Amino acid sequence: MIGKDILEKFKEIVGRENIFLSKEALKAYSYDGTTSWIKEPDVVLFPTMNRQIASVIKIANSAKIPVTPRGAGTGLSGGSVPIRGGIVLCTTRMNTILNVDTENMTVSVEPGVTLQDLNLRLAEDGFFFPPDPQSMLSATLGGMIAENAGGPACLKYGVTKQYVLGIEVVLPTGDIIHLGSKTLNNVVGYDLLHLFIGSEGTLGVITQAELKIIRVPPARNTIVAVFNDSKAAGETVFRILENGVIPGKIELIDNWVINKFEDMMQIGLPRDAGAALLIESDGWPEAVLQEIGKIAEIAARYGAREVRVAKDVNEANKYWMGRKAGFAAVFGAAKTVLAEDVTVPRGKIPELAEKCKELGRRYNVEIVVLGHAGDGNLHPAILTDITNNEHYDRAVRAMDEIFETALRLGGVISGEHGIGLEKAKFFTKYVDPVAVDIMKRLKMLIDPNNIVNPGKIWD
Repeated sequence: MIGKDILEKFKEIVGRENIFLSKEALKAYSYDGTTSWIKEPDVVLFPTMNRQIASVIKIANSAKIPVTPRGAGTGLSGGSVPIRGGIVLCTTRMNTILNVDTENMTVSVEPGVTLQDLNLRLAEDGFFFPPDPQSMLSATLGGMIAENAGGPACLKYGVTKQYVLGIEVVLPTGDIIHLGSKTLNNVVGYDLLHLFIGSEGTLGVITQAELKIIRVPPARNTIVAVFNDSKAAGETVFRILENGVIPGKIELIDNWVINKFEDMMQIGLPRDAGAALLIESDGWPEAVLQEIGKIAEIAARYGAREVRVAKDVNEANKYWMGRKAGFAAVFGAAKTVLAEDVTVPRGKIPELAEKCKELGRRYNVEIVVLGHAGDGNLHPAILTDITNNEHYDRAVRAMDEIFETALRLGGVISGEHGIGLEKAKFFTKYVDPVAVDIMKRLKMLIDPNNIVNPGKIWD
């Protein structure tokens, strides 16, 4: 419990309107986008400027109170769950787009700016910020940087770290530091900037960022390739890329998602199909036309039973809306969903997809497979119920084997969701112990009292 004297100090720092202690508020900030973790904080604070965050953290560090940074809470690894209680430091009220510099193709933002709001503003000048997690309507830039978020467009454009030029961070001691710059190239000393990107809020609180932006491509189109099984769809992914075609997006959905897609959108995809690929090409109109033709040819050559090219933007948008809705449908289909994001070399996608089907049969659990197939980042999701011990145990064992399979195939246990709480038990098992030791020592150096997002990444 946090003492009344400290709570009074917090009220003075952030203002009484920005501190929440009600039972309802503590409950609302006790979980994130996962379905397995919940822990109520002692207080929720909504700072509006970096100095307030620095003052709060100085007090927390002195009193050894845990501080959990949080954006919109859309993360899928338990990263913003206050597992040790203490303070939830929510940055959603720091939501100003500070400057759009079209000449240098950069934008300055506060951490609570949502991706949707950023891209709506950038669109006014013909620009966009490419990383596009499925929670883009509410995902905040601070959270995206802390998790190094990805998304469908990362096949062609890369993940969040490729677009972060500089950040302002409040350290666990309360000191404010600036890392990186507005320039594209910066080799001044150690690359501390990228130490904080993807650190999952365990090293400090991001309070401002300088981001790279790019021009919106003048043309785009979408193609849907339907297959009898996930294996053939997976093979087509790397066949497209080995032919020198790099689409903007390649997404894989399995039979379960196809049927949910049809339930919601009624587009006419065959309900008996084993899998489908949603592929977007973007760029100059002539290039897009050629790419779409080449993709259709390759898909047909490697087993597509049907290939559709969207006739217009509205039809293309329906496909991508369905893809987003399909992901949401997975989380609404069971009381507990084990949703992971293993990544394998693209040539191993067919083997991983087949393994998921085999594990579903062997453990008698529903395993849904979808994801960003273009960069090998698949999202196997197991539908279960944490209150049904026997079923949940089978689901956990099946997911353990999925991780083991991904690693055997040369992959990793996370491509974009992070480790958080969900994969902490796997982290020390599968990551080089020397590397783990270095990370832990860096954490102790920067956060000697272990107050910032404690309990995450490793057990």
